[in-house]
Amino acid sequence: MAVTDKLLFSLSLFREYLANYLKTKMTYRADFWVEVLSDLMFNAANLIFIFVVFRHTAALGDWSEAEVVFVYGYFMIPYGIFSCFFSLWDFSERYIVKGEMDRVLTRPAGSLIQVMLENVDPPQLVGSLVGFIIMASAWASLGLPVDWYDPLVLIVMVLGSVMVYAGIYAALSAVSFFTDSPTGITPLIWNIQNYGRYPIEIYNRTIRFFLTWVLPFAFVGVYPASFFLERHQNFAMAWLTPVVGAVVMFVGLRIWNLGVRRYRGAGS
Repeated sequence: MAVTDKLLFSLSLFREYLANYLKTKMTYRADFWVEVLSDLMFNAANLIFIFVVFRHTAALGDWSEAEVVFVYGYFMIPYGIFSCFFSLWDFSERYIVKGEMDRVLTRPAGSLIQVMLENVDPPQLVGSLVGFIIMASAWASLGLPVDWYDPLVLIVMVLGSVMVYAGIYAALSAVSFFTDSPTGITPLIWNIQNYGRYPIEIYNRTIRFFLTWVLPFAFVGVYPASFFLERHQNFAMAWLTPVVGAVVMFVGLRIWNLGVRRYRGAGS
């Protein structure tokens, strides 16, 4: 019952934070649309890069252009959801350096839930929608069949991918409790995650191992997407996506809780 109460309380907090977010954006509507447009331009640039690559080669490994675009479309879906609800990019600067974590810890809600809700960014969901459209377009181009269970599998895979993101970045944010560095290694990891949107086979064995079992960003793109690709179906790795997501999320939360227990206030 306590778990249900906590869930309902968190949902009520989300509703309140979302309402405040919408009030702010209604006041500064131009900012909202500028943010949406900038995200669309960024994703368009990444997509154009794929098209440019395939103007110079017929295939990437044994992957066709449409297949790589399909993987990229999938990659955008969990990334947009993660960016909306787990926007922790400036955690160290805002909550540790400026001391806002002190305020968070005086409130009854979980610390990570509060940090997430204070930084919720709904425009990022536009990226997920665009990714779904790209994926659907590539699906049609490849002539892939649509089975009744595909939407359910897609939801499970996306949730697993989101948990991979959330667990990794929760752990990275928690590093701020142990170091005075204002940025840490988050920018480096952000660059590494982009390797997950390309076929894993194009990398050497060391990088494949790293992207699968160390920083498992292959599970936010190519592995779950391969479930739907007839020529590249990898059911074993695809179905590991929710399992890896749950494990990474568990580890990330444990590291976050360790960091919170170590925290002694601004200046510590």
